[in-house]
Amino acid sequence: MNFFTVLILSVVEGISEFLPISSTGHLVLAAKLLAIQQTEFVKSFEIAIQLGAILSVVFLYFKTVLMNRAMWSRILAAFIPSAVVGLLLYKFIKGVLIGNEIVTLAALLVGGIIMIVIELLFKEKEHSVSDIGKLTHKRAFVVGLFQSISVIPGVSRAAATIIGSLLVGTSRKTAVEFSFLLAVPTMFAATALDLAKSSYTFSQYEYLLLGAGFVCSFFVALFTVKYFLHYIQRHTFIAFGVYRIVIAILFFIFIL
Repeated sequence: MNFFTVLILSVVEGISEFLPISSTGHLVLAAKLLAIQQTEFVKSFEIAIQLGAILSVVFLYFKTVLMNRAMWSRILAAFIPSAVVGLLLYKFIKGVLIGNEIVTLAALLVGGIIMIVIELLFKEKEHSVSDIGKLTHKRAFVVGLFQSISVIPGVSRAAATIIGSLLVGTSRKTAVEFSFLLAVPTMFAATALDLAKSSYTFSQYEYLLLGAGFVCSFFVALFTVKYFLHYIQRHTFIAFGVYRIVIAILFFIFIL
């Protein structure tokens, strides 16, 4: 890897982390286009730049979260399923799933279809939960179960949590914000687990690449979060579902 490929991957991560299109899936496909081999460093790099994107949420929502303790108990309840799955299946996830192009494309395709179907069936109700702090812990845990499915690259953590939130009765805006905030402990834990489990030793140059990717993904994600919140208050998720299906088919035909 070099600084050019770091820039490309970081921009892809910053844009796709909070959109329901799978950041991991897009990183896998971008690496394929750039002919980047899925080495241990590349896999760790992809996890690290996800953390950079996640910190943009901490920056934007710091005051809101600090003043709403009830919100954090719901986030913790939703985080538990992913923590358990990540610990139990770490080797399988990193060794088999991450970097698997066929799995990624299949998940993008199926996920896109599911997203469109749910959007066509979903009708936001007047009494939908509009405050994360008012969501029951049981419902928050169910959202966490949905998030745990996103260990499969291509599923999209954002898509899984948003769909889960809508199904348990939240408003669109609340579903998106819950997805943003739930990403914080999830990706912090994923990065810490990867660093603890990995026996790979980074060189000074690789640390520079990690730092550059981290900063770039942070700023790109900062603008993406603001745009997505504005967009979803006026539109549905159908466009993202269609995009997922199209990108999966195009990659399958022309790249694989």
